[in-house]
Amino acid sequence: MIKISSRAPGPAGPRTAVWRSFPEGKSAVRRYTGDARRAVAFPLGGFGTGHVALGGDGALRQWQLSGVANHLGFLPDSFFALRVSSTEPPGDVVRLLRSAPLPPHERPAPNVSDAEVPDADRLPPWPTVAGTEFHAAYPFAEVSYLDDELPVAVSLSAFTPFVPLDSDASALPLVRYRFTLTNTSPEFRHGWLLGTLQNAVGWDGVTPIDGTRGAGYGGNVNRLLRRPGQTGVLMDHPGLDEKDPSYGEMLLWTDGPAAALPRALGAEAMLRFVETAKLVTPIQLGDYSDAALRNAVADGVSPLRAPVGPSPAGHTWDAAVAVAFALKPGETTTIDVVHAWWFPNRYADFDRFGPPQSYGGSRFWVGNHYAGRFGGALDVLDAYLADRDRLDTASRAWADAVAGSDLPEELREVVSAQGTLVRSPTLFRTADGRAYGFEGALGASTRNWNGDVGGSCPLNCNHVFNYEQALARLFPDLGRSMRDTELSVQAPDGALPHRVVLPLYLPQFHDVMIGGPERPALDGMLGAVLKTYRSVLDGAGTDWLRGHWPALRHLMHHVTTTWDLDGDGVLRGDQPVTYDISLHGPNMFVGGLWLAALRAMRAMAVLVEPAAASAYEDRFTVARDNYDKLLWNGEYYSQPVTGEAYDFGLGCLSDQLLGQWWAHQLGLGHILPPDRVRAALAAIVRYNLRTGFTEHGYRVFADGDETGLVVCSWPHGGRPDVPLRYSDEVWTGVEYQVAAHCLHEGLTDEAMRIVRAIQERYDGTRRNPFNEIECGDHYVRAMAGWSLLDAYTGFHYDATTAHLKITHRPGRYPFVAGTAWGTITIPTDGPPTLQTLGGTLPSTLTIEVTDLS
Repeated sequence: MIKISSRAPGPAGPRTAVWRSFPEGKSAVRRYTGDARRAVAFPLGGFGTGHVALGGDGALRQWQLSGVANHLGFLPDSFFALRVSSTEPPGDVVRLLRSAPLPPHERPAPNVSDAEVPDADRLPPWPTVAGTEFHAAYPFAEVSYLDDELPVAVSLSAFTPFVPLDSDASALPLVRYRFTLTNTSPEFRHGWLLGTLQNAVGWDGVTPIDGTRGAGYGGNVNRLLRRPGQTGVLMDHPGLDEKDPSYGEMLLWTDGPAAALPRALGAEAMLRFVETAKLVTPIQLGDYSDAALRNAVADGVSPLRAPVGPSPAGHTWDAAVAVAFALKPGETTTIDVVHAWWFPNRYADFDRFGPPQSYGGSRFWVGNHYAGRFGGALDVLDAYLADRDRLDTASRAWADAVAGSDLPEELREVVSAQGTLVRSPTLFRTADGRAYGFEGALGASTRNWNGDVGGSCPLNCNHVFNYEQALARLFPDLGRSMRDTELSVQAPDGALPHRVVLPLYLPQFHDVMIGGPERPALDGMLGAVLKTYRSVLDGAGTDWLRGHWPALRHLMHHVTTTWDLDGDGVLRGDQPVTYDISLHGPNMFVGGLWLAALRAMRAMAVLVEPAAASAYEDRFTVARDNYDKLLWNGEYYSQPVTGEAYDFGLGCLSDQLLGQWWAHQLGLGHILPPDRVRAALAAIVRYNLRTGFTEHGYRVFADGDETGLVVCSWPHGGRPDVPLRYSDEVWTGVEYQVAAHCLHEGLTDEAMRIVRAIQERYDGTRRNPFNEIECGDHYVRAMAGWSLLDAYTGFHYDATTAHLKITHRPGRYPFVAGTAWGTITIPTDGPPTLQTLGGTLPSTLTIEVTDLS
């Protein structure tokens, strides 16, 4: 008997697992204190909407609202501060709600910039709090502000709505900041919470800003917004052309009893505004009710005069809202402040791979999908307010489903943080609704060959997206969009170029050198088959599959006639792959993907062309036997020594079983002998999980005495003179897929050693736990981390049969099943309980609980 329930998401009930509760009833996955706050930068913002990061010190940085990836982007005069007063005994304490910048690490990590504090030497002229603690449970980030001289306890919970399976609800260009203040003193306290924001309309997101002076500024307009129960400042730049990349609107808003300074020329003026603010009538009459506070602020609270009109040439305006509060001893209040924005223009003006092209100065407007849903920043706010309870509650439910689960602590942290990769500057959505992604965001790790602003290695690179699972699982509609795009650019010979040219009406990469690697990536083509089947399992439907079936058949015919000329199922010849080179001899990296693709084609053929199924199964059987016989060396799957540059030969490749990892996720079973798969995985961990790194001539993603899984090693010698490119590097995406595969095979200790190694490197002291890098920040390959969830729980959903499978591992776990998400509880004895928190599952659903062994 299966128990299935459905309810509106709400706070999780008591759990036996240990985690820290947030004031809002949420759970925290991890706490960052002391030096571990240094590199923490938590991305806030919706999918494809632009972002800002909340630092471990409580400050805002990495301003990328217009969608230009730039980790060094800094918007001055945008902060939070607090003034707390008491009449008797007299007291008045002011603080910036951020701690002092942490000193640089004595050994800064290479290729990252998250620890940089852009305003470290020019903080606003109020003292900072003594310290902070940072807690995370995506999409929520909490900062506790610590200061013994503050008579109130202060914390901030910041988030952007995040609802699995609802890509629109998760694509709001706003951040809600909720401050919780508790009077911890024996005296009555009153004061002001100050929120500020600079009008950045006109800023290109790159050029440094000096105070309120910046290129693109001048003529900026800030308008006071007064609505019943609401106060804000709406910001724009009327003089900009509507097609300017930085054209748009911004909004600073609160629904607390607030006074506003709509225009200011610097932080000092805004701090002076709150220093001079007064609550004369409430103090004299002793009436601090909400109504009394709102009446007191209605006609102004400060004699400070705000400038008028548009901003001077070369300058912009800052703006501030000061929210009044009053607290009896032990009393608590919450104050919400919102930053919202609306930048409609996005251009395909980024780096282009392939042969040089001249388009006569065309910028190629592609737009932002979210901008078409709203008419401006105020519309964004109103859309949020109209659905506020549902969005807040559903977002909390997802955070608690992960943080309050019985997953091991290390896995809770990975699964939670995957959302930061999904909603990062790496991914975006154009006006027509299609989803796109760079490989990463240019940053410190790309300065060896490029700059540090914009997207890295455009676009929709299929061999890198071979590892991505989080985006497609959390938002299947966006995953399907990427399949639609990928298959739409198929070449006449059936090949799929591994990069997409945007706009799509431009010539695609057919019969030309592409770059990274030079020719269409074979692993990416095979991955396209697997990703298509993933969408089918998630509920894309047979009609959708039928529409793409001819392209898939054409693709597999191309692979067969190009690389399987002997007809023995073993692919040979020049095989371009994700290491930006070509492999030549037979290898299980490509071979495993080929085997999994054949199995997936057989499964899809059963749905839309049953007569073709047997041919794919027959070819699979022949290919499997020949690959296994040719490449198994007694420990792992190696490669015949060819003498070709970049072939790995006798090496132990961490990615050798990538196809088997995919097969497990798709429910295709073992594509190779199970005992050999487990032996090969054990060898990968034994030989490639290394502690201690020295100079190796490649990019450094693990150094010193750190532990990481290298791409390839040669445990028994035979390292070629020109070894596999990147062989000594450590890629978190590869580490995650190996760890998840270990879980699938019962190698739990090996899996957890890998995951712990990642988290020790990305622990906040030197690297940001919310930014895993490779060729750029927020690198797509790291979204392989999502597969740890399904690997640990054994969760697999097949929408074509309405069948759900899970391992008998007692506990409560989050799930996302294509059309629904929630939690599933596996008791020690008895049937599982499935609780849907969003979406629906078929009434004919069956659940199979498999033995843990």
